[in-house]
Amino acid sequence: METLRTPQERFADLPGFPYRPRHAEVGDGLRMAYVEAGPPDGRPVVLLHGEPTWSFLYRHVMRVLAAAGLRAIAVDLIGFGRSDKPAAVADHSYAAHVEWTRALLFDALELSGATLVGQDWGGLIGLRIAAEHPERVSGIVAANTGLPTGDIPMPEVWHRFKDTVLKAPVLDIARLVQAGCKSELPPEVRAAYDAPFPDERYKAGPRALPGLVPITPDDPAAPANRAAWRILTTLDRPFLVAFSDGDPITGGMAPILRESISGASGLRHPVIKDAGHFLQEDAGPELGRQIAVFVTFT
Repeated sequence: METLRTPQERFADLPGFPYRPRHAEVGDGLRMAYVEAGPPDGRPVVLLHGEPTWSFLYRHVMRVLAAAGLRAIAVDLIGFGRSDKPAAVADHSYAAHVEWTRALLFDALELSGATLVGQDWGGLIGLRIAAEHPERVSGIVAANTGLPTGDIPMPEVWHRFKDTVLKAPVLDIARLVQAGCKSELPPEVRAAYDAPFPDERYKAGPRALPGLVPITPDDPAAPANRAAWRILTTLDRPFLVAFSDGDPITGGMAPILRESISGASGLRHPVIKDAGHFLQEDAGPELGRQIAVFVTFT
């Protein structure tokens, strides 16, 4: 496959994001990026972003986790951030993203006892990894995400988003992020979200992911997601549902997760106030606090 790598100078002077990038090979000739904060021997907390963001999204969360003595590890999915970017939409599949991320976490970083935090596509990937490798996971945090199987229709707002991403001649990444926030993003923050994508050639990942969400029962990813649901409903790992109060895309999943997942029983699940789909931008310190309390006391 043809692979692109964003020039490092694109990431100069990122606001509030001083972390040194690290990289690991994850198969298919691809290099995957991540950043860390906090003590190296702290309990690991893996932060998985979604569409169309990158690890920069978790900068406010990382500071809180590091201050709590936790090892925060924020990953750039393949096709995003500082990670390599397959140049064709067809090079991306749900299964490939699960495997690339698994390889980083468990082969390259050799993590065990990790708490997986997933938002948007970070949850679609992270929940699969947690279900398929529960022996490496100590807890799970779902934040504005889900695990679709194609058996329940997606909301109309999601279909409009998918059509926009697939059909737009120029995909405005920063505008998409802003549309998912309640707060107004400063110009330098918008520029940071555009940084991984010098031109349209680099955007196969953001263009691909909406089309990989299982929306019909016969989707290629549906059987694996159904199998993951069966495991998660009985898995004895603490499961925190930390959704915002203003996400029209995934908001309906919060009660389903709270009521269906065994590990969610008996926990106090926070609702992050005054936040949209990208709650890390609107309420990052509060989300970080909720994750830190969850990891420390469960």
